[in-house]
Amino acid sequence: MTTTQNSTGTGTANRTGLYLAGLQLVFTLGWTTYVVYLPKLAAEVGIAPSAVILILMLDQAIFTIADTAMGIAADKLAPHVGRLGLFVALVTAISCGAFVALPFVAGAGAAAQGWFIALIVIWSITSSALRAPPLTLLGKYRAKPQVPFLAALAMLGYGVAGAVSPYLGVVLREHDARLPFVISSVVLLLTALGLSRIEHDVARDTVPPTPDEAAKPLGLVPIAFIVAMIALALGYQLHFAMNSAPFYLRFAAPGDLQWLMPVFWIGFNIAMFPASLVVKHRGGLVVMGAAGLVGAVAIAAAEFAGNLNTLIAAQFLAGAAWGCMLMSAVSAALAIGSTGAEGKVTGLVFSALALGTFARMAAVAGGLQKMPEYAPLLHWAPVACWSVAGAGLLVIAAARLQGRSGLKASAGE
Repeated sequence: MTTTQNSTGTGTANRTGLYLAGLQLVFTLGWTTYVVYLPKLAAEVGIAPSAVILILMLDQAIFTIADTAMGIAADKLAPHVGRLGLFVALVTAISCGAFVALPFVAGAGAAAQGWFIALIVIWSITSSALRAPPLTLLGKYRAKPQVPFLAALAMLGYGVAGAVSPYLGVVLREHDARLPFVISSVVLLLTALGLSRIEHDVARDTVPPTPDEAAKPLGLVPIAFIVAMIALALGYQLHFAMNSAPFYLRFAAPGDLQWLMPVFWIGFNIAMFPASLVVKHRGGLVVMGAAGLVGAVAIAAAEFAGNLNTLIAAQFLAGAAWGCMLMSAVSAALAIGSTGAEGKVTGLVFSALALGTFARMAAVAGGLQKMPEYAPLLHWAPVACWSVAGAGLLVIAAARLQGRSGLKASAGE
């Protein structure tokens, strides 16, 4: 390949990563908008405030199934250039239509309660097309050394959305829901429509996978990887969504939380890119495992922090660890599924994230955070989740490395 071809391929790769970052950013901000307005919209159709958490749990239960299903669909469509982009665009159009309709249907009152729930279900199912399917382009068309950096770019959108979500919640709370829902849907649909162009660009610069490439059944390593991912996702949910605000409130006023909570996401966004270099040379499982152990230490430091500065440093490190885990999880999923199951394994990663969110919401719905006897469990479960999963992933990575060394030695003999 000539220098010009190399530079063209690199430029297209970077555009692909930035596109995926934008897609994740817009989608995640749309989810934040939904969460901010859901209690008000639900009240308009006669749904009790106590039932809102059940609706959010329903969303996560649907995501858990639909993310993997959409990943499998992406595996079947990706070898045919153009079909994946068309599929994502069509499903996104349905998703955006249902999303836009929510505040308008809610305005009809209690008589529209059934339609309101139906629209939420449709939106939840179809929005899964925006997670795993676009990321499969990285595994199917991009050279392996490029994948970690592009995965970091893609997850940057997720991290930026997490950082600005507290401010977005404050800004939107007093405004009518219809305009934000329309704006976020239009931007998301326009972004999704660009996937076909991106798909053609990456296919032009690389050799596409063969259409008859069959995905092999998942073995022990992929299954162990997904189990570890569930534990890591649960640890993240319990630490950030349940424990972080109470940690800060030991030293700060409630009004300061909107400025303090994003510290976690600043660490997330900064750490991913240097970590992608390690993933490139050592693999995603190694970085996931090491980041899990580092993150467990950071959470423990946050638990014992004696002042605000120490807590901020611990939260920054915990966010950096989670960024490394998530970026390397996407890279590892694409590598593990490199026999035609990139979408399936990546979908399972997002299903694991949804399952972790569901478990955290179930704990909130059950009032565990208000029960003193469960306080030690909620405080130390994230440390246990990240440390056990991290150690397990390092063991798997070491076993795989030893197995490869054995094969090379046998070949040498």
